[in-house]
Amino acid sequence: MRQTVAILIAGPTASGKSALALELAQSVGGVVINTDSMQVYRDLRIITARPSPADEALVPHRLYGHVDASVNYSAGAWLADAAAALAEAQAQGRVPIFIGGTGLYFKALTAGLSTVPQIPAEVRESVRARLEQNGVEALHAELATRDPRAAERLNVRDRTRIARALEVVEATGRSLLDWHTEGQPPLLPKDSFRALFLAPERDELYARIDARFDAMLGAGALAEIARLAERHLDPLLPAMKAHGVPALIRHLNGEISLDEAATIGRADTRHYAKRQFTWFRHQLPDFEWVKPAEARERLASAGE
Repeated sequence: MRQTVAILIAGPTASGKSALALELAQSVGGVVINTDSMQVYRDLRIITARPSPADEALVPHRLYGHVDASVNYSAGAWLADAAAALAEAQAQGRVPIFIGGTGLYFKALTAGLSTVPQIPAEVRESVRARLEQNGVEALHAELATRDPRAAERLNVRDRTRIARALEVVEATGRSLLDWHTEGQPPLLPKDSFRALFLAPERDELYARIDARFDAMLGAGALAEIARLAERHLDPLLPAMKAHGVPALIRHLNGEISLDEAATIGRADTRHYAKRQFTWFRHQLPDFEWVKPAEARERLASAGE
C-alpha cells in the first residue's frame, strides 16, 4: 500500500460510500473528493444526499456543490477540477479519496478521456430550440444526415445524446465518435491507486434507496426542488434530470400527487443503481468488488 497515490471508492447509490470515505479520511488524514455528477450542483444538496455540513467540517471535502444548476457540467470539466483537487491533496500530504457513483468520472480518472472542444452557446441553443420545436425524431433524422455513424448508435428517443452529437458535429465539423479516439491521459496511472466497488445485496440496497428517498423528502427535498423550479432552467440540463427532480417538478406543477412523484423517484433511483452495477462490471473491471461490511477491513492499511 505504500505506493498508493489515491483511494477510489465507487458503488451504487445508497451503498454507504460517504460514511466509509469519511471514516477513512479521518483515520489516514485524507481529503474526500466528490466523484458524483449530481453532487457537484449547489442547488441539489438534499435530493442528491450530499454530505452534511457537519460531515464536511470533519475532514476536507472537495468538488461538492461548487457548480450552479444552470451549467452543463461535463466529465471534462470535472477531470480538470479533479486534477486541481488531486494536486492540492498531494501538496498538503493528504491521501486523496475519490468517492462517488459516476462511472464515467472514474473511467476518466483512471483511463483518460476524449477531448471534445467547448461547444459555443449559440450552437447549443440552436440545437435545443430545434429539439423543442421539431421533436426528437426530426433531430435524429438531421443527425443521420450529418453524422450517420453517430445516429446509427443512438436510440431515436434519446434526446440528450442526440442533441449532444448534433452540437458536436455542428460546432466542429467532426463526428463525436472521432473526438472519442483522441483523449487526455489518465490522472492516476495504473498501479497508483486502490479501487473498490461497494456491492451490497440487491434487496437490501433497494430497501435503503426507498428509505433514503423518503428521508430526503422529510428533510426538505420538495422545498429544494421548488426553489430550483422557480429558475425555469432548460429541462435538458443535467441538474434538472437528477433522480427525483423531474417527478417532483411534475408534482409542483399539479400534474401528479406527491405519493406518485415519490414512487417515480424511488423507482428511477433503483433502476439507476441497477445500471451502475452493469456499467462498472463491464467498463471498469479492475475495481475490486466487496460487500460494504468488508470494505473497512480491506482498506485498513490504506494510506500507510
